[in-house]
Amino acid sequence: MRKNDEVTLDIIGLTQDGEGVGRADGFTLFVQGALPGERIKAKVLKVKKQYGYAKMLELLQASPDRVEAPCPIYRQCGGCQLQHLDYAAQLAWKRQHVIDSLTRIGKLRVADVAGEGVVVHPTIGMAEPWRYRNKAQVPIGMALADMADGAAGSLIGGFYARGSHRIIDMDACVIQHERNDEAVRLVKALGTRLGIRAYDETTGRGLLRHVVVRTGFATGETMVCLVTNGTRIPRVDELVEGIRRALPDVRSIVQNVNTRNTNVIFGDETRVLWGSDVIHDELDGIRFAISARSFYQVNPAQTVALYRKAVEYAGLTGRETVIDAYCGIGTISLFLARRAGKVYGVESVPEAVEDARRNAALNGIANASFEVGLAEEVIPRWREAGIAADVIVVDPPRKGCDAQLLDTIVRMRPKRVVYVSCNPATLARDLAVLEAGGFRTVEVQPVDMFPHTGHVECVVLLVRK
Repeated sequence: MRKNDEVTLDIIGLTQDGEGVGRADGFTLFVQGALPGERIKAKVLKVKKQYGYAKMLELLQASPDRVEAPCPIYRQCGGCQLQHLDYAAQLAWKRQHVIDSLTRIGKLRVADVAGEGVVVHPTIGMAEPWRYRNKAQVPIGMALADMADGAAGSLIGGFYARGSHRIIDMDACVIQHERNDEAVRLVKALGTRLGIRAYDETTGRGLLRHVVVRTGFATGETMVCLVTNGTRIPRVDELVEGIRRALPDVRSIVQNVNTRNTNVIFGDETRVLWGSDVIHDELDGIRFAISARSFYQVNPAQTVALYRKAVEYAGLTGRETVIDAYCGIGTISLFLARRAGKVYGVESVPEAVEDARRNAALNGIANASFEVGLAEEVIPRWREAGIAADVIVVDPPRKGCDAQLLDTIVRMRPKRVVYVSCNPATLARDLAVLEAGGFRTVEVQPVDMFPHTGHVECVVLLVRK
């Protein structure tokens, strides 16, 4: 197989990034935009030792699950990967992706028709899987003179093209709340008129790096956060006034300063330009204060489904002691606290713990307490202090749980472990460790938190053997 070869491929699967998997003469090729069951003509773009990448030239036989993507820039933008796949098929594929990870990586047996093994339920989807995101994080750049999307000197903003840091300018995103789109369009227009320059990551010059917009679906409150490469924003009063005049639901306009040469969006300093430092939202009757850097799930409807399932799996009667590792701003903790005797939350981000404490007070919840630190360090200390957990809930980042935390869970021997995961691969790896440590994986509920992308969340119940 050589670069620029043209081949005919039968697509037999999808990667976790939504690329079609095909084989030509036993050689594996990944093809963006191809779906299982399709036959395509493709051109080889890159060849490695055991696999390569190809571009679809012609669709010879289409999948019955292929649909027309509604987004006009879908083929260029890297924000979504699966808009061309029917939504019911997306849900089925995500369940299968979880099953494949559990069996291949975790070496777990998934229940068959006889009912033996781990039960993996059908993926919980959305009745309306569009406009579901409450948060937009949009990189900002400068338009070039020969670009159709604006004259030289104007600001552009959108998601990166697939596999690059080239910004695809957009006016609307079909998975974002409309107010997020409106705020980003406004900041681009105002910034252009006021002469604000975008940050250039190749030179380290320029000011505006990202526009981050958050909207509370239940409250209608909006926050606009300007991430800047420096503290001074030229004509900032005019910028703030322009945002306030055009967006009456804005309750918070803040600036985050990030002067580092990094791909990390936020810096350490956040300052209020106008209004409050937080906005509010509600999930299942619980009110949350959300600051610019808070971790708060981006899909409120599916978050309620996910957390209700986590509470169900916890099996609470009102007397249990629960530990919530990676508690963030206390979202799962407060759901649990309504049914538990006592909830202890731990989180490494100090601002998130401040938000968690504020959220507990906001809802009059007195049986939840929070501590700053690494879960793998704090929870062993709690254990030494005599805190015995009946249930431990973990909701780690994509890299999964720290090995020391897993060891602590095994040593604490709670009756139940509820594992909330955003990465089936690291989930399967960690389940294997917990299985070896005396727990049994009972059931897994996939939840589609991010329709039209390759991501899938899961909530898992484990019980002590």
